[in-house]
Amino acid sequence: MMHEAVLDPEGRIQSALWLPSPNCDARPPDSEPELLVVHAISLPPGQFGGSYIEDLFLNRLDPTAHPYFRGIADLRVSAHLLVRRTGALVQFVALPDRAWHAGVSSFRGRSACNDFSIGIELEGDDGSAFEAVQYQALAHLIRTIVRRYPRITPECIVGHSDIAPGRKTDPGPYFDWGHLHALLGIAAEGV
Repeated sequence: MMHEAVLDPEGRIQSALWLPSPNCDARPPDSEPELLVVHAISLPPGQFGGSYIEDLFLNRLDPTAHPYFRGIADLRVSAHLLVRRTGALVQFVALPDRAWHAGVSSFRGRSACNDFSIGIELEGDDGSAFEAVQYQALAHLIRTIVRRYPRITPECIVGHSDIAPGRKTDPGPYFDWGHLHALLGIAAEGV
């Protein structure tokens, strides 16, 4: 049985491996998280395991390690958290800070979603089902985050594809929103 995540006063999940990314900054004044964005990432695409995701978010991805990396090694991106296929958590950015995960994005007519969102990456892709332990870990994270940031209502838990349609597809067709909602106790008609 997985225990609830514990969020410290600085906005760090205590059970997560802390690998601070330089790809973050302060949120605009009077801005706090009110949107949670679920992403999916695998590096190289379709492959799981290894340290390449961490390397990307820490600006140390070796462009010679895989042909795909040549096109992304210079990106300056991050997410607040990563949920590995094993359910293990890695945190790159403290929740009060702005991670660079959403890119060009809009939610309910409001652009620049990084300003008011928390980004959680799941190790996965558009062609694979996610692991049960990832859903459990994600649900625990969401419950913990919502206690700290109650403006994140069920309707404000979305996929990257919802805030960047046509540009992004993650978390993809294999992400089971109904299962996540059931774990969170959200009625289907409530979202």
